[in-house]
Amino acid sequence: EVQLVESGGGLVQPGGSLRLSCAASGFTFRNYYVGWGRQAPGKGLEWVSSISPGGAITNYADSVKGRFTISRDNAKNMLYLQMNSLKPEDTAMYYCVESSNRGQGTQVTVSS
Repeated sequence: EVQLVESGGGLVQPGGSLRLSCAASGFTFRNYYVGWGRQAPGKGLEWVSSISPGGAITNYADSVKGRFTISRDNAKNMLYLQMNSLKPEDTAMYYCVESSNRGQGTQVTVSS
């Protein structure tokens, strides 16, 4: 059974940083594209970023490009999202995603 457990969310001021983590289990993590999505209140799930199995290829939504960095540690079955220069519009529940699977999410709130 695929399990994805996110952590690292919280309340941060505009311009601040957070690092999200996702612990993956139940599948051969190193063989799969994985990524992050987010969902703001009243909105649908938005794709944020994805990374190739070996980590060489990364992609970002235009809204986060240049501010967020996705990475992975295949030895530890971990996925990360470094978020810098956070804006109020980044406020959302952030999910670790693999194919049609996602975790329970971690809340990120950007507010002064």
